Amino acid sequence: MTKGNMNPKVDEFLNKAEKWKAEFEELRAIVLECGLTEEFKWMHPCYTYKKKNIVLIHGFKEYCALLFHKGALLKDNHGILIQQTENVQAARQIRFTNVQEIVEMENTIKEYIKEAIEVEEAGLEVEYKKDTEYVIPEEFQVKLDESLALKTAFEALTPGRQRAYIFHFSQPKQSKTRATRVEKYIPQILDGKGLKDCTCGLSKRKPNCDGSHKAVR
Repeated sequence: MTKGNMNPKVDEFLNKAEKWKAEFEELRAIVLECGLTEEFKWMHPCYTYKKKNIVLIHGFKEYCALLFHKGALLKDNHGILIQQTENVQAARQIRFTNVQEIVEMENTIKEYIKEAIEVEEAGLEVEYKKDTEYVIPEEFQVKLDESLALKTAFEALTPGRQRAYIFHFSQPKQSKTRATRVEKYIPQILDGKGLKDCTCGLSKRKPNCDGSHKAVR
């Protein structure tokens, strides 16, 4: 691992890490040895091959993980890939709870990364369920997994409001656009508002709201 292929934004991320710092650093070293490009996406270290997302490093309360963006297409010869929730169709995780686990699994991790690169070289794509309106997109699922407050607020919304958000987040074809939409509406979800609700607390459809998040007086 050389400074030439280390992204400064990831350095900053690691410097600020209060938990899993040693584990993140070990995972970073292993991934970079596989020849991937280090980027910083969705506020996490993300590693790409020919501009295609391969793996992302992230951490939670009880574990940290390598998230394979097309993990569902990997053979998983060692039976270690985990599907976060039933709504996650493509991504799969390898989870860790300490540095020693990562060190012992180094060869296996590299094996899985190599296969993930081969998947991209072959142009393989995950076949998503036809009814995608109610499937939570990966970009939103990551945020829900990271924030208990967001997960609780979202689950407290009415089913109709939940579906509206999921459909809105799922529409863009580009992951970057989906992520931008998610970021934009997180504050509104935390406030208990629906997609079409103004921050004034009134629906845009109601006559006493002008649709610009200001009540008409």
